[in-house]
Amino acid sequence: MPHVLLIEDDASVRDGMELVLRRHGYDVDTAATGEEALALLDGPAGGRVELAVLDLMLPGMDGFEVCRRIRARTAVLPVIMLTARGDDHDIVTGLEAGADDYVVKPVTAPVLEARIRAALRRAEPSGQARSAGADRAGLVIDRDGLTVTKQGVTIPLPPTELRLLLELSAAPGRVLSREQLLESVWDHTFLGDSRLVDAAVGRLRAKLEDVPARPRYVQTVRGFGYRFGPL
Repeated sequence: MPHVLLIEDDASVRDGMELVLRRHGYDVDTAATGEEALALLDGPAGGRVELAVLDLMLPGMDGFEVCRRIRARTAVLPVIMLTARGDDHDIVTGLEAGADDYVVKPVTAPVLEARIRAALRRAEPSGQARSAGADRAGLVIDRDGLTVTKQGVTIPLPPTELRLLLELSAAPGRVLSREQLLESVWDHTFLGDSRLVDAAVGRLRAKLEDVPARPRYVQTVRGFGYRFGPL
């Protein structure tokens, strides 16, 4: 039974979402503040949490900072952020802070549950065809071990960023559109948002590239999408 941490300060919203998630078979821990959520993650219950649903507008420490601190603790915990306004700035800032996906409140139960299922699938071992690790100008992607190293140093990647890198690097030089990446990586066949792709690419570049503004690995093909190399 997947274990979800729901971080939401509005008691009525929190109780309603917890009820929906439990009805869909999830174990749920709840927190009303970011500080409470981080304390829970640092405690004995934290090891059971498989996904966090995080409201951005929290009292005290806001959701952006909570997301950054979660990412500083772990690269592998999927984070879905909740935003009440669908404000472009909030969405972009949240994605840049490390969120894997977002939904705009009020959110329907089917949409939230579908996003959670997709995020949990991304956190599972990749089902892609695998090959031995390949060295691409110092970057080694081990498709068997699902690890990435650069110049011998391991680079921890959250599941979404790892799947994005695996998808792009499966055929170096092949150009993939944002829509193709949304479907293959995020499993978004509906309500897709290209900002998810752009934010994940930006985070990947910050970790992989010597000069993120002049990427060698994850390259933009203007008007079309992204490709891995050619180097």
